[in-house]
Amino acid sequence: MANKIVVAGVGMTPFVKPGQNEPYTVMGAKAINMALADAGIDYDKIQQAYAGYVYGDSTCGQRVLYEVGMSGIPIVNVNNNCSTGSSALFLARQAVESGVVDCALAVGFEQMTPGALADVWTDRPSPLGKFNSMTDELTQDFTSPMAIKMFGGAGLEHQRKYGTKGETFAKIRAKASSHAVHNEKAIFRKEITVEDVMESPRMTTLLTRLQCCPPTCGAGAAIVCSEAFAKKHGIDTGVVIAGQAMTTDFSSTFDMNDMMRIVGYDMTAAAAQKVYEQSGVGPEDVDVAELHDCFTANELITYEGLGFAPEGGAEKFIWDADNTYGGQVVTNPSGGLLSKGHPLGATGLAQCYELVNQLRGNSGKRQVEGAKIALQHNLGLGGACVVTLYQAA
Repeated sequence: MANKIVVAGVGMTPFVKPGQNEPYTVMGAKAINMALADAGIDYDKIQQAYAGYVYGDSTCGQRVLYEVGMSGIPIVNVNNNCSTGSSALFLARQAVESGVVDCALAVGFEQMTPGALADVWTDRPSPLGKFNSMTDELTQDFTSPMAIKMFGGAGLEHQRKYGTKGETFAKIRAKASSHAVHNEKAIFRKEITVEDVMESPRMTTLLTRLQCCPPTCGAGAAIVCSEAFAKKHGIDTGVVIAGQAMTTDFSSTFDMNDMMRIVGYDMTAAAAQKVYEQSGVGPEDVDVAELHDCFTANELITYEGLGFAPEGGAEKFIWDADNTYGGQVVTNPSGGLLSKGHPLGATGLAQCYELVNQLRGNSGKRQVEGAKIALQHNLGLGGACVVTLYQAA
């Protein structure tokens, strides 16, 4: 990064089931106020704000921010499917790095309804139309919900290429549950076994219900600022963004008839490579990661996309326990989307919240010992992928 970008404050509400949530206005305002308190500044110090959500009318961002303050600042509403929260953070970071502002806020929130994701606007072309048609053609699955069959198809693609066992995917879910036990903000905190995962109702040829993230409600927020602003206002400069990249789909998404690419493998790999180049570190240097485990299949292929394992090497990486405490890189100490939950607009900022606290050493029983470098991966179909690397001073 040309200018040092300090993560000044973070906040996150507990993630809960639809129907158990407060209104998005309340959740969003709570997350912002937590981030302000964490940074030790008042709202009048925020110079721009970026508000991320997927399900809601226009200017929901203003509706949330106005609960905290009405100072006339620019507020930009952001929607990039499941990568929305990190897209808001990307824009806030970019505004500070460019020198346009000294302090910016990113907030993400979602008030979801029960059930699998589906198109809302059915009277016009779907932005996922080509993704859906190619998925139908490649998987020959015409009954499963949209996202489940896409990511399930990606897992089957990995099986066909590398012989990956079904139990390997289940181990990811069991690992997520063991991490979430110690996260008071996670929606599911009960530890489950590989057998539990395999015996849960089957959703696709590969995936069972416990291998799919739940619809969730919640909010997260982060404040980023310049180093000079931080020092002027007595803000802790201990965690910085050392690299960040957003990618969208390449022609390979559709040209290669490969379900792993349809769900963003190449976006992930390209964004990660840019971030490693920006920061001067490699995947072998990462201590802790929060990655987009919307389904167990996506976590598995993402290990390879991020360079934690070579292509075809994810299964060994998992069975060697290199994805948990005592291994190569602790992935999703929060429990990830599978156990913590996935309120679409909030997910990326919840990942930021977890990693910033890990680098500060504030994560209690789920603390990754000696964590100095953290990597965040947030993916949205349609598509966008944001990879962010944080470093502790």
